[in-house]
Amino acid sequence: MKRARGLDAGLTHYGDPDFARYLRRSFARSMGLSTQLLDQPIVGIAMTPSGFNNCHRGMPELVEAVSRGVLAAGALPRVFPTVSLGEVFLNPTSMVYRNLMSMDTEEMISAQPMDAVVLIGGCDKTVPAQLMGAASADVPAIQLVTGPMMTGRHKGQRLGACTDCRSFWQKFRAGAVDAAEIQQVEGRLSVTAGTCAVMGTASTMACIAEALGMSLPGTAAIPAVHADRLVAAEMTGRAAVALIGRPIRPSQVITTRSVENALRVLMALGGSTNAVVHLTAVAGRLGIRIDNGRLNAISDETPVLVDLKPVGEGYMEDFHAAGGMGALLRELQPLLHLDTVDVTGRTLGERLAEPLDWVDHQVIRPFADPVSKVGGLIALGGSLAPGGAILKRAAATPALFEKQGRAVVFSGLDDLARRIDDPGLDVTAEDILVLQNIGPQAAGMPEAGYLPIPRKLAQAGVKDMVRISDGRMSGTAFGTIVLHVSPESAVGGPLGAVRNGDLIRLSVADKRIDLLVDPAEVARRLQDFVPPPGPARGYKALYRKAVLQAEGGCDFDFLTQAGAPWTR
Repeated sequence: MKRARGLDAGLTHYGDPDFARYLRRSFARSMGLSTQLLDQPIVGIAMTPSGFNNCHRGMPELVEAVSRGVLAAGALPRVFPTVSLGEVFLNPTSMVYRNLMSMDTEEMISAQPMDAVVLIGGCDKTVPAQLMGAASADVPAIQLVTGPMMTGRHKGQRLGACTDCRSFWQKFRAGAVDAAEIQQVEGRLSVTAGTCAVMGTASTMACIAEALGMSLPGTAAIPAVHADRLVAAEMTGRAAVALIGRPIRPSQVITTRSVENALRVLMALGGSTNAVVHLTAVAGRLGIRIDNGRLNAISDETPVLVDLKPVGEGYMEDFHAAGGMGALLRELQPLLHLDTVDVTGRTLGERLAEPLDWVDHQVIRPFADPVSKVGGLIALGGSLAPGGAILKRAAATPALFEKQGRAVVFSGLDDLARRIDDPGLDVTAEDILVLQNIGPQAAGMPEAGYLPIPRKLAQAGVKDMVRISDGRMSGTAFGTIVLHVSPESAVGGPLGAVRNGDLIRLSVADKRIDLLVDPAEVARRLQDFVPPPGPARGYKALYRKAVLQAEGGCDFDFLTQAGAPWTR
């Protein structure tokens, strides 16, 4: 039987389909639509503007441009809102609400009559949430990102949120920058609409969406305020209409091989640690699991080629001008699966067979002359992280790659805030800072893994230390920081057994993080473990009950394709 399309699809249940169709068309006509338009196929446009989301300030123009493309191609655009996630405006962290947004996206795609959908988002948890929802709904879909900010200037120095905000804050804490200057910098970091200007999580996920094949080729890095961003939006609307006549579903685009391509791109970008959690969650919606061993093999084979902050020197506007994803994919071509298909219906091999007009090799390095010969991220195992952990080696200090030190332990965020700058804190530059109880269940996994250098050490010139937590850090951050330690402290993981003075060993060469304490002693310390109290009601109670650990992408167990393939 031929599937109904347009307004006839997914009729509301009244026990009389003809009445449901008649009533729906009547209400649709109240919106001032002609009968000719009511007979057209429908492209849904998921929009995510909010007064609490600076990254999405340009959303109205993008919605208008997508709608223009849909109409020009002969379909009816229908705009609908979903949850919007503005990273710096949410407490305790936008990560808590990523799964909520994914559910909202999935259900609105599935429940409303649309033959294809365009997903418009940018801020870093937004794109993974939309991809997760689209993968589960499995209606033909295209991702359109809002694009990165342009850079600002301060005393002749280019500034881009948010890597430069962190470097200036470090200087402020060390006493090298005064309060008046830090206030000046505050007004010069984020000067246009768009996402962070560096290769943070938002830009990393934009590039991953294109590498997966879920965005139109060449659209990941266009700055938010560039005219081509609106052209890309119009072309995305047109492409969504083309998907109706030739349906390509997310499950056909997001495959084991395209996920591996995305991992290659992540390594070559020196991209965000958060992308591992997000890509794992997207893949898990389709039953694809990312194995830490395979992740490390890909990392060891894939060089860092993109010279952008926080790993290098440039900004996203430079990456776009240098050739963007098209140039990067061509350099990676020998390592990629070229038979994967994108939303246009072409294989990656067909795309890369087309000529590229120019590449700036100062920004996108040749494969034979990389920024680094190995990829930006690695997964760690070991006694402290039996479920795994992540280290961004491209943003770490090589002198700390093989490090044994004494643990200085903070039991949570309140303890950290209370003691980190205490002049009496027993800490030296050779110690290892450990932060417990900021994992998925304990605190929603905030970006607090970027522990500040204790003020007295920062003032003495210390710029990096090994830091360990079960939380995350911003993709714009840098340092020798072990993240996503699993199992987390709040579920009885070994991280919760660490005490002040314990020895910890980090080995990047062996890809391990180990607690050098007798296993019997660790077990004894954990005997009396009691999970911290959690919320009793509402979404946060659901989150605490259903969220998976980092190796499960911190998705909800009931949202994965298999139901609950990972233990919590």
